Amino acid sequence: VQLQASGGGSVQAGGSLKLSCPARRIILSTWNRSRMAWYRQAAGKQRELVAELTIGGSTNYQNSVKGRFTISKDNAKRTLYLQMNSLEPEDTAVYYCNIDVGSQEYWGQGTQVTVSS
Repeated sequence: VQLQASGGGSVQAGGSLKLSCPARRIILSTWNRSRMAWYRQAAGKQRELVAELTIGGSTNYQNSVKGRFTISKDNAKRTLYLQMNSLEPEDTAVYYCNIDVGSQEYWGQGTQVTVSS
């Protein structure tokens, strides 16, 4: 299963972007048992967890994005989203989607987000 994140781009500080990560080749029963997340990697830094959607449906966020980012999914479309509001220059990074189905973990191709001040 190949994942391709999309929706990145260049915005000014305070702007918004919505990232998408379709995973239509994952069957619904597996999708519903998956832990999903978004990570990001800024230039010269390690990849870090941004937001997580657990199997039970709860969400966890990195402190720096709490109140600004929202992770969600559409089960019918088998698509993972990350709504990013009030973007800051510090959010500039390549963003990756991650779907952990238990027996296997899938990573998406990254999408670049650039926030200018």
